[in-house]
Order: sequence, then C-alpha cells, then structure tokens
Amino acid sequence: MTAVQILPSTAMTGLSRGRVEILQFVRDRTAMVFTFAFPAMLLLLFGTIFGDSYDETGVSASQVYSASMIAYGILSTAFITMGSGVAMDREDGTLKRLHGTPITSSAYLLGKLILVLVLSVTEAAVLILVGILVFDMPVPDAAHWLTFAWLFLLSTFACTACGIAVSAIVKHARTAGAILNVPVVALQFISGVFIHPITQLPGWLITVASIFPVKWMSQGFRYVFLPDSMKQFEAAGQWELGRTALVLGAWCVIGLVLCLVTFRWTEKDR
Repeated sequence: MTAVQILPSTAMTGLSRGRVEILQFVRDRTAMVFTFAFPAMLLLLFGTIFGDSYDETGVSASQVYSASMIAYGILSTAFITMGSGVAMDREDGTLKRLHGTPITSSAYLLGKLILVLVLSVTEAAVLILVGILVFDMPVPDAAHWLTFAWLFLLSTFACTACGIAVSAIVKHARTAGAILNVPVVALQFISGVFIHPITQLPGWLITVASIFPVKWMSQGFRYVFLPDSMKQFEAAGQWELGRTALVLGAWCVIGLVLCLVTFRWTEKDR
C-alpha cells in the first residue's frame, strides 16, 4: 500500500510560522528598540510636558495620555508592522518561496497575526507600566480588565487586517514606513489620542474620526483606566462601549474582506 502523506493543518502551520516570525523579530535589536521604546518615549514626553489636571476630576493630562496612547501603541505595532512586513516579504521573495511550500495564505497571515499579538501585548504592557509607575494612572478593577481584553483583541485584529490590506498598495518596502505613517499620524491627532478633550476639534473632523477605529480605541481605553467622571470630556459625553464594539467589529470584517481581495503572493499576481 502507498503511504498517504498527511499535510499539517493550517493552524499548526500558522503556529509554526508565527514562531519563525517572532524569532526573526527578536534577532533584530534595532526593530525591538524602536517598536517598544518610541511609543513609551512619546508618552513620557507628552505626560511630562502636559501636566495640568482636568477640572474637578482629580485626573491629570498625563494620566489621560497614558490611557489614550495604548491605542497608538496598538495601531503603530499592528498596522505598520504588518503592512511593512508583508511588503518586505513580497519584495525580497519570501512570499514567493513560501508559495512553493505547503503553507497556505491563511497560515502565513496567522503567523503574522501571532507576531502582532505578541508585540501588541508587550507594547501595551510597557505603556501601562509607564502610566501607572510614572504618572499614577489608576489600576482598573476586574470588570474593566474584562473590557480591556475584548477591546484589545478587536483593536489588534482590525489594525492588523487593515495593515495587510494597505500593504497591497506599497510598491517598494523602503517606502512602506512613509506611506503607512501618514494615516497613523493623521488619525492620532483627529481621534483624541494627542488632542484631548476631543471636543476641541471641529465637529466635522470628529465625525470623520468616528468612521475609523482609532477614535473608538482611545475612547475605550480611557474608559478602562480613567474614572467615570472623565466621560464628560468625550464627544458624546458618554463612553459608548456598545458603539465602540460595533465599530471595531465592523472594521474587523472590513479588514478581513480587504485581505481576501487584495492579498497576493507576488507582484505579478496583481
């Protein structure tokens, strides 16, 4: 009888690919330093420069930045890392070589998602520690940590999927950083991460920001780490957790559809 060769499942292949991605990242010390240190450095700068307190809340601006910057950490880690990583793999021939192996596109993307999850967890932990230890950001209770869990997962997946989709328009890996940083920086300023209260912005700009996930990410993390008295400084005067879940869930679906439509192994497949 002829032996039947059983190919590894997508999950197993994806886990194996994820391990490779993590090892490759850990070996690049420059990438490690900039990935984790840059958002923490921004938090320290903003938290130190803007030290005023919000009226009658007992909350300082540095504590607000500590909560809001978690959204920036996830966006920069998931969106930029994924977008530039896929573009680089396509340009240097990694995707072409992998396409000749049993690995599927789903397993490859799962490996990238594992890398992003590990990096995002580490990034969030660094920012939370800076916020608590340096700026006395309140430590949430168990219920708020549960909110943090689903908010973190939805945010990470949405940003990762969008990063994969945007990688399709990156023609050269060397320009990936410049292209991907444009929407990242713009969204930080109009979404209440760098400017808070967000009501300082024009109404139409807040409406534009509400279409994208970053506004809801930063608002959600402020709910987790700040007292309830701070909701008055949000655009609607409420935390809007239900709407946050709906918008982030919608972007997860949109990002997934865009991934399926735009992902290609090589430039010639476009």
